[in-house]
Amino acid sequence: MSQFNFLTVALKNLKRKTFRSGVLTFSIALLVALLVFALSFLISVDSSLRKASDRLGADLTVVPVGARGSAEAFLLESREASFYMDKSIVERVRQIEGITALTCQTYLSTITGVCCDVAQTRIVAFDQDTDFIVKPWLQKAIGRRLKKGEAIAGSETNYNLDLELLDVEKTIYNSKFRIVGVLDQTGTGLDNALFMDKENLDDIIGSGNSPLRKGQISIIFTKIAGGLDPYQVGKRVEGEIVEVDVVARNDMGKEMLRTLKDINRIFLVSFIMTSILAVFLVWAIFSAIANERAREVGIMRAVGAKQSHIVRLFLLEIVLMGMAGSIAGVVSGTWLSVSLAHGFTLLRNISTELTLIQRTAIAAAGFAAGTGICLSGALMPVNRLKKLEPLMAIKKE
Repeated sequence: MSQFNFLTVALKNLKRKTFRSGVLTFSIALLVALLVFALSFLISVDSSLRKASDRLGADLTVVPVGARGSAEAFLLESREASFYMDKSIVERVRQIEGITALTCQTYLSTITGVCCDVAQTRIVAFDQDTDFIVKPWLQKAIGRRLKKGEAIAGSETNYNLDLELLDVEKTIYNSKFRIVGVLDQTGTGLDNALFMDKENLDDIIGSGNSPLRKGQISIIFTKIAGGLDPYQVGKRVEGEIVEVDVVARNDMGKEMLRTLKDINRIFLVSFIMTSILAVFLVWAIFSAIANERAREVGIMRAVGAKQSHIVRLFLLEIVLMGMAGSIAGVVSGTWLSVSLAHGFTLLRNISTELTLIQRTAIAAAGFAAGTGICLSGALMPVNRLKKLEPLMAIKKE
């Protein structure tokens, strides 16, 4: 038999029982779609949180006592948050052994119709003299410092506020600001903010509509000397300055990652149980096929077909159904992961773009799982078929 004949016969056999073949293919597609969607969800959240933490460029983040969760919500999930501490803490942190550089930022939220003519968004006032968080993106966007009365939009803010025409003037806390550019996407919560220099804060405070008071800041980003343990330096900061909490870069988003691990276990258990069910389904279907086609196999053996021919023919049928279901599942799972990405709060508030390599790896895993489950369920019936004695098989009704 040629390879072409094997393929032709396998396709004809599948068409003989279209409904049964369709049910099995659809079941594999559902299983693979679940796997692809789950992997896309988990990898999206995990990689986005880690990338966001790395892109902030700080080894330690210093926030007011009790504001650790609010800071992470602002920086990683783009949620609105207001938390303040006295600016004098900056100099106290600077004196801690191991701190080599630091910069501070102050966070506000606009109030539509009360102080501002822009939709509700976050404001980040930063120190351009010491900054190492925004400056790299700022230089790329406009190639210069921001002047007083100027602001620049994060990539998502530009979209949300419909600021497609640059160099527009907006009222923010009763002061006129010119939006002079848009930052590239950073993959952090800072994409959902308007940025301005800290020297604008006096005017904002003077408007009387801001919760901010003179001499307050929200957060301090620090870098530490190479070779030092961030956790040890962080403990030193908290020990000497009782008004603050410290978050190390590797701990940024730690609570969310813990939640993610729980979700991961749920998906894993669901997938294992569904896979076992699928294996039994394949076994049941191919057991029925083996019983129906026992006489056919006997005739094939009687006219010279070898056991290997029987195995190859049936495995080809299995692989064709597995591949069809796996491809459909990969496409469906990928579509679901993209279309439903903004339907989940956890995904909506963070950057969730997967790279082509990640998408390809997830698709390959789904394809291998679907095809592998088909093969696993069909091996026993196929093994029984190949061992049938030709005469007994032909006589079997």
